Amino acid sequence: MNHFELYNIPISLSPDQYLVKQRYYELSRKYHPDFHSLATDEEQADTLEMASQVNTAFKIFRSAEETIKYVLQLKGLLEEEEKYQLSPDFLMEMLELNDAAMDVSSQEDADALTARIHTLEKEIYEPVEKIITGYQEGTTSEKELLQVKEYYYRKKYLDRILAGLK
Repeated sequence: MNHFELYNIPISLSPDQYLVKQRYYELSRKYHPDFHSLATDEEQADTLEMASQVNTAFKIFRSAEETIKYVLQLKGLLEEEEKYQLSPDFLMEMLELNDAAMDVSSQEDADALTARIHTLEKEIYEPVEKIITGYQEGTTSEKELLQVKEYYYRKKYLDRILAGLK
């Protein structure tokens, strides 16, 4: 059972956060180990496993990047530790940003670089925004999902550089 099935919500690249939270509380109560203390050892183990899956799913659904990653994995379009090849132009730009991050000598420099990275984030998100927000199971094409995959890997680069600035 995948996380969307567990939460009984449609597969989405941007799930309804209100619904996610509502289902999380329902499932947390349903699978809370304290409510199954009189069950058999096997039933308690099953309940504990379900509680763990409920928590894992919630953590994924609360993060836009993790949700994108999860859906792409469900669709067989992304593998753990995949060596994804980004364009040389993008990689060159990331090298320049990384060099700039290493040369930051003041808070003003850090703020300017952070602003530049946020601008790049918006630029890479814009072409996939409609795909992410309007994802429809069975309607969104593999080609569109591959564009989301490209965005996912580009965003990871920018996030690493931002993390290095903090």
